[in-house]
Amino acid sequence: MNLEVFRDFMIELAEKSGDFIRPYFASPDLAIETKSDQTPVTIADRGAEELMRRMIRGRFPGHGILGEEFGPENMEAEFVWVLDPIDGTRAFAAATPLFGTLIALKHQGQPVLGVIHQPVLRQLVIGDGRRTTLNGRPVRVRGTAQLTEATLLCSDLYSPAEHQNGAAFAALGGRVKQLRTWGDCYGYLLVATGWADIMCDPIMNPWDLAALIPVIRGAGGVITDWQGRDPVNATSIVAAVPGLHAQVIAALNP
Repeated sequence: MNLEVFRDFMIELAEKSGDFIRPYFASPDLAIETKSDQTPVTIADRGAEELMRRMIRGRFPGHGILGEEFGPENMEAEFVWVLDPIDGTRAFAAATPLFGTLIALKHQGQPVLGVIHQPVLRQLVIGDGRRTTLNGRPVRVRGTAQLTEATLLCSDLYSPAEHQNGAAFAALGGRVKQLRTWGDCYGYLLVATGWADIMCDPIMNPWDLAALIPVIRGAGGVITDWQGRDPVNATSIVAAVPGLHAQVIAALNP
């Protein structure tokens, strides 16, 4: 399947949504609402998703869309776009650039293209499962093979205990070189571009993870759920360099 027309459009989606989001970053007037699931949302989240939905409907009216803010439409379509306009809204609302926009394209249920876009730092990572680039330059995960040399990332130090085996995660954190909360989608960007080794999320939604799969695989990394299973319909994610992934899964599931 030739994905070039979709790749070019996905980059356009990222750039246009980034142009919308950027003026709201570090704005003292930014209003933050709390949704029914107790997660935050802003005008930047909603406006960016509305913009991308309009663009998709205009270019590919037969495609489906699943977005965090406005839900599903035409989910039985052959192609479905999966949108998280701001992954890491808490960071965004605190004027911290550890957030990004996630855009995925699924074909018959499988993610075939994914974007992680950091609009403030102007970093655009796109992958198709075979190749991943950062601003047009090919990137690869690094070759770390020992946990004692690894950088482990997570979005929240407390959520593993709420949703998985917290003691096992804490023990893994004690074995690595460093554990940092450079999380949400930015953690996966760091793994894919060779600046970190492991990124773990014990709880995920479909819009959180679809874009990550072709990005991490295209950079040569391994991505599964917390137990090492297929990530496509998962509710948790572990992404790591090949030399560490099996060790991480074993450590998280003693």
